[in-house]
Amino acid sequence: MAAKIKIGALISGGGTNLQAIIDSCEADKIDGEMVFVGSDNPDAKGLQRGEKHGIPTFVVDYGRIIRQYRETPDSISLPADFDLEYLVEKQGFFSPEADPEKVNAFLHTRAAAEAALLEAMQPYPFDLLVLAGFMRNLTPYLIDRINTVPGKPIIMNIHPALLPSFPGVDGYGDTYRYGCKIGGCTVHFIDYGEDSGPIIGQRAFEIKPGDSLDTIKANGLKQEWILYPDCIQLFAEGRLSTEQQTFTTDSGHEVKRTLTIIAPPA
Repeated sequence: MAAKIKIGALISGGGTNLQAIIDSCEADKIDGEMVFVGSDNPDAKGLQRGEKHGIPTFVVDYGRIIRQYRETPDSISLPADFDLEYLVEKQGFFSPEADPEKVNAFLHTRAAAEAALLEAMQPYPFDLLVLAGFMRNLTPYLIDRINTVPGKPIIMNIHPALLPSFPGVDGYGDTYRYGCKIGGCTVHFIDYGEDSGPIIGQRAFEIKPGDSLDTIKANGLKQEWILYPDCIQLFAEGRLSTEQQTFTTDSGHEVKRTLTIIAPPA
């Protein structure tokens, strides 16, 4: 049997993808073991899934930190290495024209929360961090402290749409409202933008006439529960890396993209 990787998970809600990953680990479909489940939400039902399997859990209450900042900005605890200028430059969520006060509030509260996340994760060394319905964007503060080897990212996310279409919080809803005939889901590595990181895998399903949004969500979840464990297993096998490639469009423009490279089986 291959050596097992250590997997940490962050969730915000019910944790159905978390359950699919735990089940796949226990069934040896993933050469890995879940070493912690963390959440930004004290009421996340998925925490109970971790506890049921004897997996350590913890909560960093983002909502409390955000409320505290709004009431008394100077009262939140920022990490000693907080560098606002660097984070503003690297983040991909806000345009240069965005309200500086909004940007600063976002980056201050996220850095405080992410420093607490890093502290909570510290007792549980991990090889891969999976976002399984974690509804908070990660900033460069946390990403840079986890992704420390160039070309070897270790933060993975699943998104309920066929990226690059429909990034954001409501992928299946956007798919439905746009009248798409095909829906799907995407697993990708995290980068500094919103659902913009290198794609690892995708699965699609047909949207039939008369399908409701609930039907699309249900069909999508079935695909997610297959796709995410499959992509994690590729990581466990050491077959994933990323590299930047340059493409020239028909109009002569150069486009640079970071792509996931999947090596053939050993």
